[in-house]
Amino acid sequence: MAVSDVKVLGSWPSPFVMRPRIALHVKSVNYEYIEEILLESKSELLLKSNPVFKKVPVLLHGDKPICESLIIVQYIDEVWSSGPSILPSDPYERANSRFWAAYIDEMWFPALRGVLVAESEDAKMAAIAQVKEGLVLLEEAFGKLSQGKPFFGGDQIGYLDIALGSLLVCLQVIEKFSEMKLLTEARTRCLLEWAHRFSSHVAVKDVMPEADKFAEFAVKLRAKILKARATPE
Repeated sequence: MAVSDVKVLGSWPSPFVMRPRIALHVKSVNYEYIEEILLESKSELLLKSNPVFKKVPVLLHGDKPICESLIIVQYIDEVWSSGPSILPSDPYERANSRFWAAYIDEMWFPALRGVLVAESEDAKMAAIAQVKEGLVLLEEAFGKLSQGKPFFGGDQIGYLDIALGSLLVCLQVIEKFSEMKLLTEARTRCLLEWAHRFSSHVAVKDVMPEADKFAEFAVKLRAKILKARATPE
């Protein structure tokens, strides 16, 4: 398939855009990456391709748009089935991976984001407590799902690795802002070691933003969110 037949609409600060890009790298699929500058405006192509949510990432496969990061990852796994499997083949293991990915997006990431946009010290500490609690749960999940292997997916990066690993740079920035280590040898040793393996993986390292650059963006994003909260409707 020609490069022009596979495109990813994304924005470099979005951890969710990393997900389909990593999946395409795992499958060794060539693609064209189209950068959207979302803090300024949204392109006609993005609005046409994702008219419901109007956000990245979007995978364009020929003339077919696929939206929502984890749905895109599942689509990539099914379409390019000859490459390494991303989702487990066993139905129960596959269901478990989807369960924990849903937990990450619906509960853990909102807490992580809550640390960044908290308006009071109490709100920030409450969000940090939720993040820590989630990391302990994910540490336990890693022990069960990895079965002693390097990744959630076993010997290779899998669905849950992509779901959580795409948020590692966010976690690093939150650690910097809060002046507190959240992944620690004492509390989450397996996740800490996994994070180093994931970040240095050939499918990941070229698409993961630099932490300092991402931190600069996070400061701008926080200011924009707080300004919007303060602006009367």
